[in-house]
Amino acid sequence: MMTSATASGAATRTIVTGSASSAVQVRRAGSRNREQLISWAFLAPFLIAFALFLVWPIAHGIYLSFTNQSLTGAGGGFVGFANYAEALTDPVMWQSMWNTVWFTLLSTVPLVAIALLMAALVDRGLPGQWLWRLSFFMPYLLASTVISQIWVWIFNPQIGAANNILEAFGLEPLAWLQNPDTNMLSIVIATVWWTVGFNFLLYLAAMQNIPPQQYEAASLDGAGPWRQFWSITLPQLGPATVLILILQILASLKLFDQAYQMLGGVASDTTRSIVQYIYEAGFVNYRFGYSAAISYVFFALIVIVGVAQALVSRRRKEL
Repeated sequence: MMTSATASGAATRTIVTGSASSAVQVRRAGSRNREQLISWAFLAPFLIAFALFLVWPIAHGIYLSFTNQSLTGAGGGFVGFANYAEALTDPVMWQSMWNTVWFTLLSTVPLVAIALLMAALVDRGLPGQWLWRLSFFMPYLLASTVISQIWVWIFNPQIGAANNILEAFGLEPLAWLQNPDTNMLSIVIATVWWTVGFNFLLYLAAMQNIPPQQYEAASLDGAGPWRQFWSITLPQLGPATVLILILQILASLKLFDQAYQMLGGVASDTTRSIVQYIYEAGFVNYRFGYSAAISYVFFALIVIVGVAQALVSRRRKEL
């Protein structure tokens, strides 16, 4: 009798324990479901905005690139790869592409080198550092329209400061923005003055993360400022330099506003960027489909450059 009672009690405890365990599992499952719902509720605004303002425009742009859609509302029929075939054989598009690449090459080197020099001067303890930081970064805060107007005045052939400087050195004045030989250089100079402050801040932040003990040890070993810069500072700025180069190349490839504004919207064979040509195809010539096709050809080239740069960086790390 006692054995039966014991067995019955054990079975009862097992049933009760199993029921309690099942209830705990149900509560935990319900808690996880609520947490997931709360998580999706917090993510929903971002996902909706992401879909509306990124996924949908990209998908719609790809669709437009296969049509003859016009800004006037005419057309819209499917034309297959005709827009892409025309873009790849369009000499104006390739000239615009080369202008963009040429601007990127001309602007990237000084924007990196000058930013590095400015950051090094401030980091080494120039008097009035707050004033130098403010003056170096302030132009970056100005709108492109303001920057463009300032440099249009500076490059004015009659009253501009640029020609006054040339005449002070006994040189002939130039029609900076009107001459095809100097108009791209003028845009590069204005762009460097405008945007170098951002790269300066990135370099300065990277320099200030270098442990000061390294400079102290180098000083005790007799290393001067130049040796410290070349042996300590510069090698540790590699990641910052790679980041600045990537950001700068991407920014330079999007050349449009300062060139458009400084030249009064007049495109030339030496300054028309690929973004301006996309704008002209879509909003001047009303060819939305062709404009979309050019933009995706440009996007494909940027992806190729980005992948090549990533492969080169990975190869360098492996070495």
